[in-house]
Amino acid sequence: MKILETNRLLLAHQTTDDAAFVHTLMNSPGWLLYIGDRGIKTVEDATRYIINGAIKSYQQHGFGLYAVRLKESGVPIGLCGFIKRPGLDHIDIGFAFLPEYTGSGYAYESAAAVMNYGREVLKIDTVVAITTRDNEASVKLLKKLGFSFKELVTLPGDSEILMLFEYKR
Repeated sequence: MKILETNRLLLAHQTTDDAAFVHTLMNSPGWLLYIGDRGIKTVEDATRYIINGAIKSYQQHGFGLYAVRLKESGVPIGLCGFIKRPGLDHIDIGFAFLPEYTGSGYAYESAAAVMNYGREVLKIDTVVAITTRDNEASVKLLKKLGFSFKELVTLPGDSEILMLFEYKR
C-alpha cells in the first residue's frame, strides 16, 4: 500500500515480495557497519523479518519502515520510516539505502516526507533517531532534518553506545 510520494520516490508498505531486496540491503556494507548484522542470511530469513517487523508494526502501531522505490521504475532502493523501539521514549525514524543509491539525496527526500507524514497524518510531536558515533552521513542528515543531539544511550540488550537525536515540533 502506497503511503507517500515525492518528486522522485514512492514509499509503500513492505510486503513479502520485497524479501530479496531486504536480504540484499541488510547484507550491504553500510547496513552491517552502522546498523548491524541481523542474521538475515537467506531470502526466507528476510521474509520472516518483514512479517515479524514491518508488517507487525503496521498492524500494531499504524506505521513502520516503508520500502522506498524509484518512482519511474519501481525499483526498491531503501527503507525509511518509523519504529517503536524498546528503550526509547519516543518513536524513532530509521533509514537505510543500497550503496549505489547513496549520495543522491534520496535519504533526505524520503526522510523529510516521512517526518511531514508523521507530523500531519500521525500527529507525532516528538521523534528521536539513533546512530552510531561514527556514522557521519546519518548525523549530517538528521541535523538537516532539524534534529538536535540529545545524549548518548545504550539500548536494552546491547552494549554499543549510540547517539540519540531528537526532533520536537
